Order: sequence, then C-alpha cells, then structure tokens
Amino acid sequence: MALGGRIDRAQQRNRGVGFVIAVIYKFADDQGGYLAALVTFYAFLSLFPLLLLLTTGLGFVLHGHPDLQEQVVTSTLSQFPIIGDQLRDDVQALNGSGIAVAVGILGAVYGSLGVARAIGNALDTVWAVPRRSRPNPFFARLRSLSLIGLLGLGVLMTTVLSSVTTGASAFGRLAAGFQVLAVAISTAGNAGLVLVAFKVLTARSVRVREILPGAVFAALGWQLVQTLGSYYIAHQLKGSTQVYGLFGLVLGLMTWLYFLAVVVVLAMEINAVRAGRLYPRALLTPFTDDVELTDSDRRAYTSYAKAEQFKSFQQVDVTFTDLPDQQRPASDPSSAAPAVGRDPATDAAPGPPADVDPGPPAVAAPGPPAVADPGGPRP
Repeated sequence: MALGGRIDRAQQRNRGVGFVIAVIYKFADDQGGYLAALVTFYAFLSLFPLLLLLTTGLGFVLHGHPDLQEQVVTSTLSQFPIIGDQLRDDVQALNGSGIAVAVGILGAVYGSLGVARAIGNALDTVWAVPRRSRPNPFFARLRSLSLIGLLGLGVLMTTVLSSVTTGASAFGRLAAGFQVLAVAISTAGNAGLVLVAFKVLTARSVRVREILPGAVFAALGWQLVQTLGSYYIAHQLKGSTQVYGLFGLVLGLMTWLYFLAVVVVLAMEINAVRAGRLYPRALLTPFTDDVELTDSDRRAYTSYAKAEQFKSFQQVDVTFTDLPDQQRPASDPSSAAPAVGRDPATDAAPGPPADVDPGPPAVAAPGPPAVADPGGPRP
C-alpha cells in the first residue's frame, strides 16, 4: 500500500502524466466506448444518405461535367481507405421525377442527421450538461443540419487538396514537398471543421480556446487512422474485400468508423478535463472506495450527479463523507447523530439489550402497617 501511495503521489505531481490518467479515467466514467459505438452505428446509417446527397447535389451543380463529378466523388471516397472503391461503385445519384427526387432528398437529409445527434449526445455527456439544459428532439435535429454544411466544406477542401496532390508529380523534386504541404493543410482544415462541430453541436456554451486542443487531437488522429488504414490495406487485406464480399465491406467500414469515433470521443474528453480542471485524479479511484479523493475527483463526481437534473425545479446536492466515517459500520453507535433536543453528555446510561432477560421486577419488602394519627394534643 505504501508503494501504491508513492506512485499515486508521483503521478499527481507530474502534470502530464496526471492529465493523461485523468482523460483515461473520465473516458471510462463516461462510458466512452459505448458513446463511440453509438456514434459508429449512426455514422454507418448516415453514410449512404450523405453520399446520396453528395452525388445528387453534384448532378445538379455540375450538370454537363461528368469528369469533374467523378473527381469530387473519388476524392471524397478516398477518405475511406478500406472500402472507398466499393462505395464508389454502389452509390448512385437520385433520379426520376421532381417529386420523387425531392422526397428522396428529404429522406436522405433526415437519415444523415443521426450521426450529428449521436455526436451532440456524446458532447453533452462529456461536458456533463444537465438533462434539463439539453435541447428537445426537434430543435436538436434543426441544429444538426449544420453538420451537413460542415461536411460540404470538407468535401470541397478534400477535392482541392486531392487535385493539388495529383498534380504535384509535375514539379519533379518538389513533388514530395507539395504532398507534405497538402497533408498539413488537410489536417489544419479538419481541425477547423472539428472545432466548429464541437462548438455547434453541444448545448454547453464553450469558448474556442477550451475546445481547440481536442480539435487538433481529433484532426491528427483522423490523419493517423487514415495512414494506418491505408498501410494495413496495402500489406494485409489486399484482395480480402473481393473474397469476403459484402461482409468484408460492412466489417471494414464499421471498424474504420469505430476507430474514428474513439478518436473523436477522446478529443472531447481532453477538452472537458482541461477546461474543468479535472486532473489529477487519485490513481485507485475507479477500483475501490478505500481511497482519498482529490479535489478533481470531487469535481468530476459532482458533475456526473448534477448532469442527471431533469427539471429546473429539481435540486441535486452532492456531499462527500470523510473516509473514516465512510468505513465505520452503520451499526456503530458512535456514528449515529444524537437525537434533536437531547444532550448526549447528560443522557442516562443505556438499558440492557433487548434480547437479555432483565429478570423479575423488584418487590419492596413489607413493613409494619401504617397507623393513622388520631389527632389532638399529645401528653
């Protein structure tokens, strides 16, 4: 126990180590894996409606320029290193009568809002926004429409950078420099998009400096996941999609989306821990109650409890008992508070326990019969 205490004190004194541990602990407290799984599920359901909107919109905006349409779609799907080629073959633009296209677009818009709502829910959970302060389902969906605009900007940026990277080979020795510059600009642009999403999709009022570190982390993580995914495809899974068919497509897509979702949720946790000063945490606090909580632990646990406030007229108060009282058995009479109106110093000694026979009641010895005084003078 002494060794554990020394390790705990050491990590609390080291700001970097204490911060990393606090982010991991808050990720576990918020059930970040489940939040990432929820984002993954809705991202999977929203992906095809979003691609449908993209191809249909390009058909209207770039009508008569099929080569440019193909370039935009290809550059967008290149963000999916595992299943981009298969998605390009499966997604087709909406066509038919004007009414049918309008209905299809509305359905695609509604279907694409799921991932925005999942990200907004994760943000509100991480920031411990009280339930009463979270938007109602109708307003939340209206706010989620902003994500479609952000994705449109992302598609435009990706297309431009893809064109620059493709044409960089014409510069000879400078080609590698142009490619590195394109990656750097892409990472910075992704950080900007994540920054706007983190600010718009949460009910909490946040400042840019509070969410900037997480946005940078998410952009770098996105680039890392893409790079590792492309490497893994080239060296390990080449041809496996054709072997496993649709199952390989779905599995690869879900895996890639989940890795991205974990990166995004971790970025949220970084912002919340840093802005709320939720570090350092006690090293053993997730595993046992036999631990001395730090001020950061108390702030974190208080925020979790107050996040469950559903109504404005509902009050949530959080108190913490000291560790010795917390461990004293409930039957210990020394832990019980004295009754109101009684002084414990002057209380009578307690009687015998209820399960002990006190014996027969005491009977007074009979004395001589009392004689009445007849009154009158005495001799």
